[in-house]
Formats: sequence, structure tokens, C-alpha cells
Amino acid sequence: MKYVNELLSHYTCRKPNPYSRRMLIGLKNRSLHESCCRYLRQQGIEPVKNIGELALVCCHLDTRKNIEALKRHPHVAFVEKDIKIRAHASKRHKPASTSGGSKKSSQRIIPWNINRIQAPQIWKTTQGRPVRLAILDTGIAKHPDLKVRGGTNTLGGASYRDNNGHGTHVAGIAAALGIKGLIAGTAPQVRLYAVKALDRQGLGYLSDIIEGLVWCVKHKMNVVNMSLGIPHQVRSRVFEKAVALAARNGIVLVCSAGNDGNYSGGIDAPASYPGTISVAASTRSNRIASFSSRGRGIDITAPGNEIRSTWLRGKYAYLSGTSMASPHVAGGAALLISYFPGLTPAAVLRAIKNGALKLKGISSLAQGSGLLQLERSVRRLSKLPIGKARAVKISR
Repeated sequence: MKYVNELLSHYTCRKPNPYSRRMLIGLKNRSLHESCCRYLRQQGIEPVKNIGELALVCCHLDTRKNIEALKRHPHVAFVEKDIKIRAHASKRHKPASTSGGSKKSSQRIIPWNINRIQAPQIWKTTQGRPVRLAILDTGIAKHPDLKVRGGTNTLGGASYRDNNGHGTHVAGIAAALGIKGLIAGTAPQVRLYAVKALDRQGLGYLSDIIEGLVWCVKHKMNVVNMSLGIPHQVRSRVFEKAVALAARNGIVLVCSAGNDGNYSGGIDAPASYPGTISVAASTRSNRIASFSSRGRGIDITAPGNEIRSTWLRGKYAYLSGTSMASPHVAGGAALLISYFPGLTPAAVLRAIKNGALKLKGISSLAQGSGLLQLERSVRRLSKLPIGKARAVKISR
């Protein structure tokens, strides 16, 4: 039997070509992973990505060759396609006014959706400081209503700035500052970070998302929002493994359920994975949005229809989607962690679900535990001892 590094080298193309396919190869342990990467480089092959924390290597494999021997090798845990993942975007409804509010007023604007989840009631005690919240998306644009502390680009570029708009809109819902008469997000004083893993079209490879999650672990993020997904029919061992790694490291992972509506048959991944908080979208009239995916595994509902938030070039826009619902919950999780610094991710999920308002006449398959209500969650947490499980660590 050939050594796994020799076998991998045999199947790998030095450069992408019409016969190659971008694949993810998971090795059984990190020493094997390091050995394979070293051998490939000795052969003049540079892996597309090399993620040691998951013993994962991404390469262009030659589809003209039968790679079954590689899949069956005892040192290989899995081989799967490096599939494209998409933002849970919707069509842009319309641009909003250039400024968030009146230039003559210094009072922040609190939009209906932020009031609906009871965020302002929590601001009397905390607005999210010093919790670290990462938006894993298309990046975040420079905007007077946003303060980005740092970030990364897993697509190969140097900048984490947004060239799509989706990530900037999501960031504003979670963390817009609301100063000088501008619009406030859910947790205005949270420490905001940008992880650019989706491109101008709102697409990225699975390996880009995984690299972003590993960055969040390394940089001790407390909350990560992922308004993106792959169809529930698509299975990915490595994606689930990456989510589990982040969850084990105490990160609260908040994910949009998907925009496939009443006939979706299930919710997208990673929202469907253990260790995440999956979010459905509601309307201003407290109904489930028609586009919001249904299925087992939905945890909570938040506003997601015609939401006004930050946009490119310092502007604002209205967007709809479960993408817009998820950052309400991510920002809410940051507020709860700031309010109760010893909370574990499991305790955050319980508090969010226990405080929810059940929407009448709507199946739990559509709304989960109900509409996010942060003040109710705080009240319930105040009556309970904090659990003994691993606590969320807040880096000051």
C-alpha cells in the first residue's frame, strides 16, 4: 500500500484545469496532515488551503483518475467536494435615506425590529461591551454607523471590506452604533469583527467558511453570526466538524435557517447542526415570513422582513431574509453574555428559548420556541444559577 502522501500527490493537479475538481481531504490526525502538506510542497504542489486544526487539506484532484483508493486509505478520514456556499440573501427592496436619521438630532434611531426584540430594555444595563462578535459573511464596509475592530479575508485577498452589501447589512442589525442620530443595532457597543469568506456574488467555498471559523476560534470570538448555508440535503462531514470545533471552544454560533419557504422540507446547514442557534424570520405583523424555511431544528424567530440597516458607501437599505433575522439573535446573545459573563453557549440557547414569545397559530416547525424577547430572557436568567459547563470567555 502506498503512503497517503504519495497517493495524494499522485491525484493532485499542480494547477486547476478543465479536468480538476476542488476537493477537501481530511486526514486521521495532525501529524499525517503535516507530513502530507510537506510532501506535496516537495513535489512542487501548493495546497489551495491547509487547515491544521482540522487535519484538512484542500487540493485540485484530477477527475480522470479513480480516487477510490485515496478515499479507502486507512489514514484518510474523508474526501468530499469543496462545494460553494451562499449567503441567505434576498432581493434588495429599495435604498433607504442616505443618513440614518435627522442630522439635527443627536438621539439614536431605534427601528421597529430592534424594539420588537426588547433590546433597548437591556441597554440600561449593557450594550454588549466587551463581547466579541464576528460576522462571517461578505465582509463589512466602512460606514459611520459601524466600528469594526478587525477581521480577516479567507478568499485570498488582503482586505475584509465588503463589496457585496450583505455582510454590511447583517453587521448593522447586530451592532450599528446609533450615534449622532443614526440607526442603532441590537448590541451597539459589542466588539465587531469582519470575517470575509463570501465574494462579490455572495458565494464562497466551504473551505473559506471553515477557515473563517478556525480564525474565530484562534481569535477568541464569543459569538459568530453565519447568515449563509447549504441545502439540507447536502451532507458535509468537515463542515459539521468545524462547527463542533467552534462550539467546543465556547463560541455561540447563530445561523439563518434558509429562504426556501413553506415547502423547504428542512433547514439549511449549518443551522441544522448541533451546537448552533437556528433562526427563522418574522414580519412586522408577527407572522412567519413566507420565504422563511420550515423544519425540525429551528430554535427561535426574529424580525427578517424589510429590515433597514447599513449598506455600502455609507448608505442604508432595506433587505429581507433569514439573513436579517439571524443577527438580531447574534446581537442578543452578545447582550446576554455581557449581562451574565459566566454564561455557556448552552445557557445562552436555553435563555433565548425560555424567554421567547410563542406566536399564536403557528407551528413550531416554522417558529421554533417563538419570537426573541431579550428582556424576558434576562428575567428568567436572573432567577437561575449559572451552569457549571464551560463558560464563554470574554477577552477584555
